Amino acid sequence: MSRSKLFFCTLLVALLPVSTLAAPDLSAPEAHKAVEAGEIMLIDIRTPREWRQTGTAPGAARIDFYEGPDHMLENVLRLTEGDKHRPIGLICRTGNRTTTAQRFLQQQGFTRVYNVKEGMVGSGAGPGWLARNLPTDPCRRC
Repeated sequence: MSRSKLFFCTLLVALLPVSTLAAPDLSAPEAHKAVEAGEIMLIDIRTPREWRQTGTAPGAARIDFYEGPDHMLENVLRLTEGDKHRPIGLICRTGNRTTTAQRFLQQQGFTRVYNVKEGMVGSGAGPGWLARNLPTDPCRRC
């Protein structure tokens, strides 16, 4: 991880109150089902390099977490058309970035932010989108 990315992550985490909970969570299959049913908008917050490596979940919007909190907030507001009550799911590689982003968006007034905590490649929360053989789309324009 570059020094600037590490600094950004450290700063963002330090600014978050300890009492802020990052919940609720969805498993990868639950997120996939909810996206297919039109119940949530999925946002992949990995980097363009990661999108190219694995592809993204079908229909997922893409926002690079490391572009910073202002970039994230601006793009999520654009994607939700300013509706802070619209259900959104966040996915990253292993659930670490999504936990931070979930807390940040909740602090900005978003009320229905779900974390796909197992991520694309898996974590302690589960095997991940890819290991569960859920569909992906190649990211040709990343």
